[in-house]
Amino acid sequence: MYTERFKNRVAVITGGASGVGLEVATRIAAEGGKVSLWDRDAAALGKAAASIGSDVHTAQVDVTDAAKMVSAAEAVYGKFGRIDILVAGAGITGPTAKLWEYPVDAWRRVIDIDLNGIFNSCRAIVPQMLKNDYGRIVNISSVAGKEGNPNASAYSTAKAGVIGLTKSLGKELASSGIRVNCVTPATFKSPILDQLPQSQIDYMKSKIPMGRLGEASEVAALVCWLASEECSFSTAATFDISGGRTTY
Repeated sequence: MYTERFKNRVAVITGGASGVGLEVATRIAAEGGKVSLWDRDAAALGKAAASIGSDVHTAQVDVTDAAKMVSAAEAVYGKFGRIDILVAGAGITGPTAKLWEYPVDAWRRVIDIDLNGIFNSCRAIVPQMLKNDYGRIVNISSVAGKEGNPNASAYSTAKAGVIGLTKSLGKELASSGIRVNCVTPATFKSPILDQLPQSQIDYMKSKIPMGRLGEASEVAALVCWLASEECSFSTAATFDISGGRTTY
């Protein structure tokens, strides 16, 4: 692990109270950065902040609320004078069901959190990054966005949308100092798996040639490179971390 790779950098992590978000935040803080954890679960935010240390900013936000996301971004910039990194990872899986049996309200909720939430996050943070002409945005997509998981049409659709959004935004900002990329993990150990039946988890694991689930720390390692200054010539790109599952 690097020692001061993120010295003087400020990172916002949505969904930062658990899973990959918390792994990334912990690593950025350990490598000299300041972190602002955004999550809708106030109790989880408190525990996450305590696990990292005392100098951690938190914001209880719902990524589907565009206006509050803008306010939270302005507050972070006001406190630190900059926002250098956005890791947009808040998400849910939604029900496991055939498309023609998929509840309409559940479809809308998955799209609203997993896709519109990424849009709202980027929309709120980019203006703050432009003030210093520097930024690294890492959007968390999924292998499901490339390959489409059966019985997970809303999730797969939202994650495919995240890839398209990343490519568009990355090209819009390519002439600036801001880089925008996304990662497409296969299934990895995370609290989000609690939302799925074991049969769905077993199906996704069976598709991974390595024969195991990924670790959140493995995903965090890739995310942190993309969030660093070292990632200077990659933008509007998709990075796989799938144990060999992804075929393109």
